[in-house]
Amino acid sequence: MSPITTHVLDTALGQPAAGIAVRLERQSAQGPVLIAQGTTDVDGRIMDWSEDHFSTAMQAGEFIITFAVDDYHQGQGFFPVVSIPFRVTDAQAHYHVPLLLSPFSFSTYRGS
Repeated sequence: MSPITTHVLDTALGQPAAGIAVRLERQSAQGPVLIAQGTTDVDGRIMDWSEDHFSTAMQAGEFIITFAVDDYHQGQGFFPVVSIPFRVTDAQAHYHVPLLLSPFSFSTYRGS
């Protein structure tokens, strides 16, 4: 399991949001650097990223997770993408970033 995971729930339909493309970037002095990307599975989760560039030890820092939700909502939603910046303070901890999604709103929280 990756040190950073996510789960997307479609609150309008009451089910996981499968098939959403997601990018994970780490902020650097030069701007965002792609760390990993993936697509939510049938349960709306990404537990292991494709092209996972995490080093052996996770580093503290600022990250951005971006969900490309426009295709999921077939162009009918208000938000084409949802980007969530967050901070990793403990490099040994697991960070779970859930997204609660509908066509016209979203929310998130620090998951466990």
